[in-house]
This record gives sequence, structure tokens and C-alpha cells, in this order.
Amino acid sequence: MTATDMVAARPTSAKTEHFDVLVVGAGISGVGAAYHLQTQRPGTSFVVLESKDTFGGTWVTHRYPGIRSDSDLYTFGYRFKPWTGTPIATAQEILSYMGEVIEENHLARHIRYGHKITSASWSSQDNLWTVEAVHDGKPLRFTTNFLFMCQGYYKHDQGYTPQWPGMSDFKGPIVHPQTWPEDIDLKDKKVVVIGSGATAATLVPNIADQVEHVTLLQRSPTYFVPGRNANELADTLRELKVDEAWIHEIVRRKILFDQANFTRRAQEESEAVKAELLAGVRMFLGDDFDIDTHFTPRYRPWRQRIAFIPNGDLFQGIKAGKASVVTDEIERFTAKGILLKSGLELEADVIITATGFDLSVLGDIPFEVDGKPVDWSSTVTYRGMMFTGVPNLVWVFGYFRASWTLRADLVSDFVARLLAHMQDKGYHKVVPQVPEGMELKPWIDPENFNPGYLMRGLHLMPKSGEGSEWQHTQDYWAEKDELPKIDLDTAALRYS
Repeated sequence: MTATDMVAARPTSAKTEHFDVLVVGAGISGVGAAYHLQTQRPGTSFVVLESKDTFGGTWVTHRYPGIRSDSDLYTFGYRFKPWTGTPIATAQEILSYMGEVIEENHLARHIRYGHKITSASWSSQDNLWTVEAVHDGKPLRFTTNFLFMCQGYYKHDQGYTPQWPGMSDFKGPIVHPQTWPEDIDLKDKKVVVIGSGATAATLVPNIADQVEHVTLLQRSPTYFVPGRNANELADTLRELKVDEAWIHEIVRRKILFDQANFTRRAQEESEAVKAELLAGVRMFLGDDFDIDTHFTPRYRPWRQRIAFIPNGDLFQGIKAGKASVVTDEIERFTAKGILLKSGLELEADVIITATGFDLSVLGDIPFEVDGKPVDWSSTVTYRGMMFTGVPNLVWVFGYFRASWTLRADLVSDFVARLLAHMQDKGYHKVVPQVPEGMELKPWIDPENFNPGYLMRGLHLMPKSGEGSEWQHTQDYWAEKDELPKIDLDTAALRYS
């Protein structure tokens, strides 16, 4: 189901259009925001502006072989729509699910595709945001009382590829998964995939059967969790003919309870958790495989995201000899492959750099408040979703260790409550205000979570402060109870 199928063409108007709320992005967060606004704020006018020609965000951007979720869909799916498939889903399955949400709730009428936002400016005199956009090459203007930023957290147009010496010497193509070419031919080729995260672990088994050989080149190992792509509790409840809505809620709660316990144990019982994770890998690869070198990270579990390997497909490919893994540093690229610091040269016809992405703060849109450019790094975050000095704006930034959509649902609830509160009290403006003298810290503690994309872009992010009000705590188990109970008259929020 495409955007063309789901929304009729709208006439382009040169005049300014006004909405109570303007949602940026029609990915998993933006579609959820549209549902919650429509459901919880009937009568509120809103529009969703999406730069692409269809909904889906990440699941449209990434087109590499085997693209799938690395979060279970019982928690990555919305709380209001039961998930009935396997826990780890393909991009197409997720897009179909989102399409059903749009169709079943008549959300297409609110979504404008192919609208790229070029700037956003706030006027305190008018208590309005003015958003400039381009559609089909024509400039458009919108005004809104409230901006709901749901555009994600990374640059969609290109991925992150480190610059190694000799890259121009390599005779074959160098491909990043985020810009996967449709015409690439991997048949009977020697392929090297650089990376160690979920993308690399997805790509390797999905191309192993068509290539001559694929080598996973890791600069450092990552923790993985192999297991069946099934949920025994969900399957049992279905056998008992339990309603799917009940199954969805019960399974969500069980998964989230287990995740919270695992997170606690990863911090308090790090060595025991590490041993359990490595035992899962050893179960597939056996005792003779050098797991210490290739699958034992230098950091404790959960300092970076742990990818789920459905049915152990990556390890099965290695065990069968279709794929191999090398852990080493890159010295330079050569005409026929990659020279490693150990002296080994990996021959390759194609090199795939599954090396991550670049952080994007608020979509890299130029923002102004009363004529002054906004420098997000000089702001302080209120609960990881609002920012000092920036009125009437909320950003959805999900969880690192749990499914993104869990927080998207919670933040949408907060926005609906905040809008109702402002309407009831006659407020037109809200902006966070930090306590005087509060010590400021980075957005996230690197000792707690430190993936490469975050460390590379941390200097661009807002600051955090003391206490949960001034942090993105990354703790769903606490936030599921705290966010719905936020006192909207807290001193941290200043209204006028």
C-alpha cells in the first residue's frame, strides 16, 4: 500500500494554512502521533508533513537484503493495534501493519507526502510557529500552535562510512546499506561486510546463498542473542483461543518485565549475563570456534544495543562455511580488497560498509525563536522531549534498550494531556525552565550507553540536568508510570 493509494491529490495553495498541531514525519512515531491526536483530541486540527512519497520512515529508507526489526513487534508495534505475526518482522510486514493503522483509522486525510520542511520559526508576539516547506518544487507555508517532531534521530539521505586510506584504490563498488543500489549484482562475488551490529548480522545470512563467499569483518565484537523467531506465550494463548487484543497486552507486559529484569542484571550481575549471552553463541558454533576473539565484546552487556539473531541464522551461516568472521583493524583498502593490521589481506569484489549512521538533531531543520537561531546543544532537555528556550515543541526520541514505539505512545499521551491543560487554562505558550544553578551534563552518560553514532554526535545534543525531569532516563519501566502522572503545573514548565 503506497501513499498514492492511500491519499488523494490535494490542490496546492499559495496561501498560508494553519493547524493546531503540525506533526513532522510519517514514520512509526508520526503515524502513532496522528492516531493519538485523532483519538484523544477530537476537534484538534492537525497535519502530518512527510518528506518522502510514502509512510514508513526507517522501513522505507533501508532496502538492503533481509531488512528486519531488531525489536520484537509485540513491543515495537503500537499498544492500540495487536501484532499477530512473528516477533521479529520484515520491513514489508511492518509497512503493511502501519498501512493498516492508517487505513483503519482514516489517517491518510491528515498526511501530506513529498513535503520537505526547510525552516521553522517561532514568534512570541503571535505565539505561533511558521513552517516553510517545499512540495513539487513549490514553496508552501504553514502556521501552527504546536510542533510535534516525529522525524526520527538519524540522517536518512546517507549513512556513516569512516574514511580509510586507499578507498579510491579499490576496483569494486563500496556500498552502504542505507543507500542500497537496486541493480547491485552479488551473485558468485566475494563480499566483505564491515560492521558488527544488527545491520551486518542481518545482511550476512541474507546474501550468503547467492555470493561465492561473504566475510563479516568486525573491528570489535558485539553481543548477540540468538533464538527462535517465535513467542511461546503468544502461541499458547492463541491455542487457547484468547482474544488477540488480550494476547498483545499480556505478551507485551511479559516481554517488558523480562527486559527490565535483564537490564538490571546486566548492571548488577554483568559477568553472569555475559556468560549467558556467550553460551547462546556457543550453542550454535560449538566449543572449537574462537568465541573469545570474535563474539566477546570489550564492554559490559547493554552498554550498546544487543541484536536478536532469529533462529541463529548468522551463526548457522558461519557454521556451514557460507560465511566467515574476521576480527581485526583495517590498515587500508587495496585494489583487490582490504589489508588488515595483522597483515592479512581480504580479497573482495564488493565491500559493504554496515558502519552505522549519523545522528540528526530535530531533522537538521533550521529553527529560530524570535529571530534567533536555535543551537540545540545549548538547550537543556525536559524529560528528553522538550527543550529550554523553545516553546510549544515536543520531540519523540525513543528508547535505546527497548522498542522505540513504547516511548512514542507515551509521548503522544503527554502531548494530548498538555494540549488539553493549555486549552483549559487559556495558555498559549509553554516552555521548560531549569532551576537556577542546576549542574548540566551530556544528553546521555557514556558509561551507561555509548554506541558510535551517539558518541560522534553527542556534542550536537541538548544537555541534561539533575533528576528525572531533566533527563532522558531510558527507563521505560519507570516512565510508563511516571509520564502519565506528570504534574503539568510543575515549576519545570512555564506557561503564558
